[in-house]
Amino acid sequence: MIDHDKFQSLVMQLYSTVNELEAMFPGRHFTPDGHLVGSLGECLVADAYGLKLKTASNKGYDAITPNGLRVEIKATQSNSVSFRSEPQHTIIIKIMRDGTFEEIYNGPGSVVWQQFKGKRLPSNGQYQISLNKLRRLNEKVSQADRVSRVI
Repeated sequence: MIDHDKFQSLVMQLYSTVNELEAMFPGRHFTPDGHLVGSLGECLVADAYGLKLKTASNKGYDAITPNGLRVEIKATQSNSVSFRSEPQHTIIIKIMRDGTFEEIYNGPGSVVWQQFKGKRLPSNGQYQISLNKLRRLNEKVSQADRVSRVI
């Protein structure tokens, strides 16, 4: 079982360190990225929504709800996320500079995947979608189609 308070404290410490480094070295960026952001996002979402994480790099989904819904978790600090395949359900978050997060989208993966219909697959094999577009899609998701937060 995860110690929610300790986890939140560690994430806040990480971002506090980033902020201090950037203040110490103006013009340099120490933004966590890549695997760190992805793993942080998966853990933040699993903790906040009561999900069970699967092994890292599990194909097609990152976590599962108590009733068996497969959830693909996307985390970013920028303004877009990418998809390789259509998830059953997806929760997309933006990690803030204080270690908290904003829920951008929480709903059926088909709604997001529909946005790529008729588009040519980019050479990197990933479709990209903006957070602004995802926010608009999120407004249309009914509460019944969302995974509820537990914390």
